Amino acid sequence: MLFTCLTIFLARIVDVTISTFRTMIMVKRKSILIPILAFFEVFVWFIAARKAINSEVTSLLIPICYSLGYATGTYLGGYLARKIVKCVNSIEVITKKDNFLLINKLREKDIGVSIISLKNNYNEDKDLLIIDVKWALVKEVIKLIKTIDSNAFIVVKDTNIVYNGYIK
Repeated sequence: MLFTCLTIFLARIVDVTISTFRTMIMVKRKSILIPILAFFEVFVWFIAARKAINSEVTSLLIPICYSLGYATGTYLGGYLARKIVKCVNSIEVITKKDNFLLINKLREKDIGVSIISLKNNYNEDKDLLIIDVKWALVKEVIKLIKTIDSNAFIVVKDTNIVYNGYIK
């Protein structure tokens, strides 16, 4: 029984890791790898499901191992995708006009910043900063923005394709 539970648990980790990773790659449009991953995902899932359903063990350990494998695979698939799939995020910041301290601090960190002047309905001048950075730098950049301008309006977006520009 222990061998059956372990087999189901490990098979679910593998198939759900592949599934989560495949989904994240699909979002980033890496299409050649998707059908290959889908094949192996379903192949391993079939083995796990068949083992669980055909088991003569009536213990709750079978569904528990099946579920734990699913949960662990979801975590591992997300972790793997974050490490392998490199993505760029666009950070849009609405800040006070001529916030040179923020702009200069970002540029000192080798982060490219584009600036667009804005005017709202209350005749207040603002600036829209457009910053494109690798995913790993997003938290650091947001922390810097909040430190310098705690009232800044910040929007973070996933960017699928970037041509030219300056991204460290």
